[in-house]
Amino acid sequence: MNRKIDLLKQKLQDTGFKITPQRRAIIEVLLKNDSKHLSSEEIYDLVKDICPEIGIATVYRSMQVLDEVGVISKLNLDDGCIRYEINLNENSHHHHHLICKKCSRIIEVEEDLLEEIESSIEKMYGFKVLDHDVKFYGLCKNCK
Repeated sequence: MNRKIDLLKQKLQDTGFKITPQRRAIIEVLLKNDSKHLSSEEIYDLVKDICPEIGIATVYRSMQVLDEVGVISKLNLDDGCIRYEINLNENSHHHHHLICKKCSRIIEVEEDLLEEIESSIEKMYGFKVLDHDVKFYGLCKNCK
């Protein structure tokens, strides 16, 4: 985890931002919960245990900075809030998500299933695809 924090710290410094104690606490929470897709409010609830003086506005601003720097990805999973996940690989696409309509479980699909489609789109339309977002809705193996 220290290597990831160092990488995030370097990215912040490279873009003119400092790693404040509050940002460090937020990053630690994100790294400890990297398999979850936390909302700002959930991040706040976890961070205030580490950093009791932090306010929700600081969490919102920090998430905006981390998004600008490109170390987190915003996810809209159609549940009424924006969720976040650490994204340290600059050259990769977002992975796909499987969302269970019964229990709300989120399963990550790591493979990029759309490489061929992207190539076709780029050739056919002269459009450079930078990223994509795919969500599949259904029932997980426990709910079906």
